[in-house]
Amino acid sequence: MTHGLRLGIDLGGTKIEAAVLDASGRIVDRRRMANPGAYDAMLTTVAGLIQACEDACGQTFTRVGVGIPGSPSPSDGRIRNANSTWLNGRALTDDLEAALGRSVRLANDANCMALSEATDGAAAGAASVFGVIAGTGLGGALVVEGQILEGHNGIAGEWGHIPLPNPTADEDVACWCGRRNCLETWLSGSGLERDHAATTGQALRAHAILDLARQGDIGAQATLARHRGRLGRALALVVNLFDPQVIVIAGGLSNAPEIIDGALEALRPHVFSDIVTTRISRADHGDSSGVRGAAWLWPL
Repeated sequence: MTHGLRLGIDLGGTKIEAAVLDASGRIVDRRRMANPGAYDAMLTTVAGLIQACEDACGQTFTRVGVGIPGSPSPSDGRIRNANSTWLNGRALTDDLEAALGRSVRLANDANCMALSEATDGAAAGAASVFGVIAGTGLGGALVVEGQILEGHNGIAGEWGHIPLPNPTADEDVACWCGRRNCLETWLSGSGLERDHAATTGQALRAHAILDLARQGDIGAQATLARHRGRLGRALALVVNLFDPQVIVIAGGLSNAPEIIDGALEALRPHVFSDIVTTRISRADHGDSSGVRGAAWLWPL
């Protein structure tokens, strides 16, 4: 890359986004297209977005950072654990490099979000950061001293499929991954909706449940209280194990103050410490964090 610009791609489930950042982290070009949901068509879409960015910026990018659902396996580089299941088993880095004629770095989308927020967002300057994406699914990531901590097996911070700590008798549900009581089944937006439907009989989207709670609906308020308690137990697990300076929460549920604002008090009783000064913040860059973090995967 030249002229102090970086290019990132966010390979989302429904859309593919490209963004060009200058050296200060300002987005100077940004565009998106629907994800076609098919592998070869996705490669073509990414190539088209990159060409459009290059035309707009008047330069060629020789290195591209790409944020993806799932992650490359350390054994063979093929994608695993992606909820966009048509990516699983694919040699995505090799295929992107062949299709684009450029060097590519891949990282999990939660890793990209956490890197973005640790670089110049809600956790800027923090030595240790745990990033959470709470949306349709539940992702997690660790950043230490400004670097993504991927771990020996490439799954550091992947908390979505850890069991809910200290489950009560009525907290027992199967997860799509084949396990039971995964955090994703409780703390994601879809988990919130499922829990509300199971207890009230109302099949509502997460935003509708939040609206009802704000209007004083007792059932919706109880749903949020249960969610807050479960989030507290889950985040306390992270604090007890990793003890991050900052926890940053992104994704659709991060837009609800009822969820963010009560998280610290909900985790305190479960942390093995006499004090808990962990800072919990909403992501500064919102849904731009993923594509921004992808761009940060390469140095200037």
